[in-house]
Amino acid sequence: MRLCIDYRELNKITIRNRYPFPRIDNLFDQLQGAMHFSKIDLRSVFSKSKEEHEDHLRTVLQTLRQEKLYAKFSKCEFWIGSMAFLGHIVSAEGITMDPAKVDAITKWPRPTSVTEVCSFLGLAGYYRRFVEGFSCLALPLTKHMRKGENFIWNEEREKSFEELKQRLVSA
Repeated sequence: MRLCIDYRELNKITIRNRYPFPRIDNLFDQLQGAMHFSKIDLRSVFSKSKEEHEDHLRTVLQTLRQEKLYAKFSKCEFWIGSMAFLGHIVSAEGITMDPAKVDAITKWPRPTSVTEVCSFLGLAGYYRRFVEGFSCLALPLTKHMRKGENFIWNEEREKSFEELKQRLVSA
């Protein structure tokens, strides 16, 4: 037996999500000036003042209770000085790269194929906001890097690769 259901009437009254996913830069802009941080399961709470943070925590916890939702206590941290967020560390001092990512960049071996160059540029490009003139620095790596082209590693690309690594590590 095969069920055939006509969803046209249901589709007419369904409210679609009209908002695009937030841009990472916009999320970081919202975090600017935050001084107090907490994590409740996978949800982050951040605030610019102690009073505001108390209010945010109270609201989140009351909502959880009202909706009969539960947060695993082992996944909760309250009033922490900094927190990991999308591969960055956010604190009252600002936003920095996650040390684990810095370590990965430091240990990144010299690429031996176009695919490996693309992988490195993907990671490096994610943190481009920390490197002034990123596009110019990465140009030797990006030009002539098309799938199917012969891979040629030269001194210019080596210099670009090492300079990008150095700038990212010291960001």
